[in-house]
Amino acid sequence: MPGSTVTPSSPHWEAQLSFEELGRPLRDVTFCVVDLETTGGSARDGDRITEIGAVKVRGGEVLGEFQTLVNPDTSIPAFIAVLTGITNRMVADAPRIGTALPAFLEFAAGTVLVAHNARFDVGFLKHFAGVHDLAWPDFEVLDTVKLARHVVTRDEAPNHKLSSLATLFRAQTTPNHRALADARATVDVLHGLMERLGGLGVDTLEELQAYSSRVAPAARRKRHLADGLPNAPGVYLFRDEGERVLYVGTSKDLRRRVRTYFTASEKRTRIGEMVQLAAAVTGIECATALEAEVRELRLIAEHKPPYNRRSRFPEKVTWLKLTKEPWPRLTLVKRVLDDEADYIGPFSSRARAEEALAALHEVFPVRQCTGRLPLRPSRSPCVLAELDRCLAPCDGSVDVQTYAAVIRQLRDTLQRRPDDVVEQIDARMRTLAGQERFEEAAQHRDRLAALLRATARTQRLSALTRCAEVVATRREDDGRWSVHVVRFGRLAGAGVIPSGADAVAYVDGLRASSETVLRTPGPTPAASAEESERVLRWLEKPGIRLVDVVGEWSCPVAGSARFATLLTKVGP
Repeated sequence: MPGSTVTPSSPHWEAQLSFEELGRPLRDVTFCVVDLETTGGSARDGDRITEIGAVKVRGGEVLGEFQTLVNPDTSIPAFIAVLTGITNRMVADAPRIGTALPAFLEFAAGTVLVAHNARFDVGFLKHFAGVHDLAWPDFEVLDTVKLARHVVTRDEAPNHKLSSLATLFRAQTTPNHRALADARATVDVLHGLMERLGGLGVDTLEELQAYSSRVAPAARRKRHLADGLPNAPGVYLFRDEGERVLYVGTSKDLRRRVRTYFTASEKRTRIGEMVQLAAAVTGIECATALEAEVRELRLIAEHKPPYNRRSRFPEKVTWLKLTKEPWPRLTLVKRVLDDEADYIGPFSSRARAEEALAALHEVFPVRQCTGRLPLRPSRSPCVLAELDRCLAPCDGSVDVQTYAAVIRQLRDTLQRRPDDVVEQIDARMRTLAGQERFEEAAQHRDRLAALLRATARTQRLSALTRCAEVVATRREDDGRWSVHVVRFGRLAGAGVIPSGADAVAYVDGLRASSETVLRTPGPTPAASAEESERVLRWLEKPGIRLVDVVGEWSCPVAGSARFATLLTKVGP
């Protein structure tokens, strides 16, 4: 894209990428393997923690251990005491959970929590953190039970219990229902699982978390296709042996995302089929996430990949048009022309456009016949005229001034204030509902929703696309300042201000190198509606700083967006 002057592959860029985006090698990850003993199986039902044991490991080396009994402030059931060996006398002088839990959280800070059946152990810990108003850290969690189900077959072990897996992987510690011993055994199980998966190319935490045995061996063998891709945001394209583009997607980290297609379970049948056909994957680095989204849309529209479901045919849309002629009328068209007419849309389907058209015809008695009428027509009236649903300019029943007044009201509804339509159709729905004619009421509701969505969309898009240029910047979640140049609704340039650079000079340079965009007619003249809407979503984010606006960027105060709550209730 013209104007993308930042080179994402530069050392400076690499320094700004987070560990998560780069993919964290398992050897560098610090794990905290934890196990609990409790008085029962449910914290919500009143059961308490009686012991916490944990082992901190990295790269196969034990960094530290944590163990404490916990006074549960309740009697330990006899069968639990027999199972764990923990008695009421043993915990009588132990710290309570309000003291023990903060100590554990300090020990585990900055690690990835690991547990055998993590839902149980982590669930207890989070529950009591809430009880004692302790902030729960944003731990990543790895469950060795779930992982073992993908790695260990029934031929190797009768089940996936900790004792069975400890035997299989020859753990140095035998689990005995005491927290620290079970945590030590879980460490050996974790290392055994990681050793197996290492032979399959799983060497990062992200790949370990996403691993599934349901990945076909043929697909797993193709993971080398991701090796040449950078650890940078952008767009990726899967191609077959004939170089045909099969699928287009985006990611914050091209290499890591593409690799998951070959190492993680894919539930979408069509994508699994696509991976089987793939012979190569190419990547396009992008300066910002918005640039990646826009490139994806443009590439999908250009190549029409068979395995992308959305955005393949942006040209296949329908517009509602209020014609510019002596006796204007509403019609549905496929293209926007430079004819000074008013256009609403685009609609993704003709059916939605027809619903919006019906809503307008219900309120405004404009002619529905096709073709142009002369200034003084002399035709026979149609059935709609006899039903008082048309002003009937065809037989001279209405003069030009009266008809023009109705058209002005109609245009005002489309461009600025839809209240007349909303009030009349809402009254009609209430009447029908009162008569228990609910299906008819729902039909009117859907028509109104289709119209309001279309007019709200048009008003928002028009506000942006009539601006010759909008330049905006924002401090993104990763701390970088992104800059975008938008011209007539089209993304013309994107970049990231380098650390220590002169921001004004950088923005000036980006504007000078951005794509030249010429004004064309219609609410979305220079780009697809989907692209302009992606740009709008970014511009409407909190923290946006407008550098410059060439033109007037404004929406009508009384526009259709006021009825967003109504549209939410109606549904998509």
